[in-house]
Amino acid sequence: MESRFKLILNMEPSQPQLFTCLSPSLLNLYEVDKSIVVIIDVLRATSTIATALHNGAKAIIPVDSVAECIRIGKQIDSITAGERDGKIAEGLDYGNSPFEYPREFIEGKTLVLTTTNGTRLLQLALDKNAKGIVTGSFPNLSAVCNYLVEQNQNIILGCAAWKNRVNIEDMLFAGAVIDRINKHFSINCDSSQIALTMYNTAKPNLFDFMKSKNASHYQRLSGFGLQKDIQYCLTQDVANTLIVYEDGKLLAK
Repeated sequence: MESRFKLILNMEPSQPQLFTCLSPSLLNLYEVDKSIVVIIDVLRATSTIATALHNGAKAIIPVDSVAECIRIGKQIDSITAGERDGKIAEGLDYGNSPFEYPREFIEGKTLVLTTTNGTRLLQLALDKNAKGIVTGSFPNLSAVCNYLVEQNQNIILGCAAWKNRVNIEDMLFAGAVIDRINKHFSINCDSSQIALTMYNTAKPNLFDFMKSKNASHYQRLSGFGLQKDIQYCLTQDVANTLIVYEDGKLLAK
């Protein structure tokens, strides 16, 4: 009896859990209030957020409607920006391309941002009392992975998808995170295994994989001549800054 008791005491503490939510419409299936949620909108919201803050933006205020973006923009000294269906939303000054926010333009400024999918998912996570929220993209992949390991908390990799429809690029990013940090987490989640399998297949060239699979968002942005944006958004660690949500703002940490 004594030896059995010692064995129990010497057991390693259980690892935190990691789940992948492939669509905002599935978020209600997860224990959001017990987890850090990673908001993933690779093409292009979270890539643009990482880039703007890496380039010195003071803060980004994410909102879920164009009207709210315009309203806040009138109240504070800020840049109003966002997209709907891949194009600059009517009434806003700038769009959702990372190339619109170089350091010489964005440094020290506040950006009010709304997007089709990413800012909506962030609001859902807030409504469900997420334990913490960070934004993830290939441009800040390493910063996100390091943070998640350090926090040692349950994780939900939340894919913004496209109007609730699963997309390839967000799943690829989830797979990239899992590929790096899986040994630190307990993963009993089929969607995580699917994401990891897809990423391992696509890893040699993510852009070519997206193109060869006729990914819907690849086709959509290519139709606007934005292949350069796609390439950038699939490039690791070009804006390697941790982005956290605090008190209504996204901030670089």
